[in-house]
Amino acid sequence: MSLNPIPFWFLRHGETDWNAEGLSQGQTDVPLNHVGLMQAKRAARTLHPIPIKTIVSSPLSRARVTAEYAAEKLGLPVSFDDDLKEVNFGVQEGEPMGNWYDDWISGKYTPEGAEPFAVLRARCVAAINRATALPGPVLVVAHGALWRAFRYEAGLPANVRTPNALPLHARPVNGKWELDTLELVPEI
Repeated sequence: MSLNPIPFWFLRHGETDWNAEGLSQGQTDVPLNHVGLMQAKRAARTLHPIPIKTIVSSPLSRARVTAEYAAEKLGLPVSFDDDLKEVNFGVQEGEPMGNWYDDWISGKYTPEGAEPFAVLRARCVAAINRATALPGPVLVVAHGALWRAFRYEAGLPANVRTPNALPLHARPVNGKWELDTLELVPEI
């Protein structure tokens, strides 16, 4: 399955304590911390001028709350897609981030009890395609590893850390995907 060639907005959730501590979260439902809440509010203010028509989010609380701030500012409801959940990292959840990501992405290593990167990629494509089939522009609110899966499927370098709560615009241009960031509005 390939990605629908339809532009969309992506927003990784705001910061959690585990992000700040450099721990792998996976599907452990870690809430936003104070910084993450402020980031989510700022991202919502930044997205306000964009004529977004649909918001689809991971149901994990860190993404859900981030999406709800955007939804409130944009006057839209949020729908949820389980396939936008973060990857299941198995025994790595709650552990320090390691140097195993490249091997996981290449399929050479999968932590015990974790979801292989190929499975995450298929789940990501299905979820993004469902989202972009909705009235657009669409905002997808999800997670870092899921965005790595998108980047891989879009032919972009996959193992790139995505900042928390930075709006990204993904758009196909002449058969290739390009990413643009939206400059965050100043703090109030």
